[in-house]
Parts: sequence; structure tokens; C-alpha cells
Amino acid sequence: MTDAPLAPRNRTRDLTQIAVFAGIVAALGVVPAITIPGPGVPITLQTLGVMLAGAVLGSKRGFSAMLLFNVLVLAGLPLLAGGRGGLAVLASPTVGYFIGFPIAAFAVGWLVERFGTPFRLLPGILATVVGGVFVLYVPGIIGVALMAKIGVGAAALSALAFLPGDLAKAVIAALIARGVHKAYPGLISGRRHRRKAAPSPAPAPAVDA
Repeated sequence: MTDAPLAPRNRTRDLTQIAVFAGIVAALGVVPAITIPGPGVPITLQTLGVMLAGAVLGSKRGFSAMLLFNVLVLAGLPLLAGGRGGLAVLASPTVGYFIGFPIAAFAVGWLVERFGTPFRLLPGILATVVGGVFVLYVPGIIGVALMAKIGVGAAALSALAFLPGDLAKAVIAALIARGVHKAYPGLISGRRHRRKAAPSPAPAPAVDA
């Protein structure tokens, strides 16, 4: 059985969804951040929004939502946790995580699209863990190492403090995304699971009269 043709995308709807998820990440920044001893990277809920953007919107729109969020922050809007914004963000220990927001959202969405529709919980958790945690940690750790003037190994060790909370956020993001996709199917036009069609019987050989 072949896949049914996908409906054409609605550009206005896409832009609305991108803006909504940028707003969700901004709203999650209202929750007070928790600063732990170390290089000065706080624990926030905004990474949950990054995972949700990719898991719900897919790679391109998830990336666009986080890119819009980053542009607004750099323009001076205090949308990061703790009311931070402006170009000073680029000189903070969190710069790597900040730059990694669109990359992580894209990675989560790309994996979700590869796993196909409908959205399933276990592959969804795998997508949010790989894309929303480990992919995000790569630029995040590099940023901490550069800004705090410590080795990459030391920066990676400091990131371990965030790992339990980020894994929990990955599971929560996948659970929420499953509910959203169940209520609004077709949000992601990834590949669909195919069912193998039963083999058609071979035509009977022609018999000469």
C-alpha cells in the first residue's frame, strides 16, 4: 500500500505555529532558573520548549521557531530565564546552549520525521533525548569551556549535573508531543509507516485452444 499524498502546507498556519512555539519557550523562561555551583549555567525549563518545538513541529518549523526566539533575544527582549536578553548573551557561559536551541530543535524534529507517523512514545523519547539533550550539549559544553576558560573535559563534567533533569524533560516533551499529535494528526509530514500489501496472485498461464 502506498502512502496517501500529503496535503499542501499552509504558509500562514506554519508561521503562526512558529510564532506560538517561540512564545512558549519565552513563557517557560518566566519560571525562575536554578543556579548550581559551577561555571554559571542555570537550570531552566526552556530546553523543554526546545524539545517540544522539534517534536511537535518537525525539523524545519522547529528550527525556525527557535531561530525566531534567538533573534528576539539578541534584539534585546528579556526572554531568557532570569530576564536576560541582548547581545550580552553571546558573552555569557550559556552562549553555547543558546546557539544550540535551533540546532537541537531541528535534530529532534528530524528524528521524529525519520521515525514516521503516527507519533509513537518510545521513538519520540529517543528523539528528544538524542536531539534535545545530547545534540544540545555539544555546543553548550564548548561554550562553557570557552567562556569559563576551562577544559572541555571539565565543562563536560559540569554538564552532568543537568543530565537527570534534562532526561526527565525529554520524557515529558515526548508525552506532551504524543498527546498533541493524537489530537491534531498531520502536524508533521514525515514518512508514514507502510503496510505490506498482500501479493497478488500470478495470472494463470494462457491455454491454447
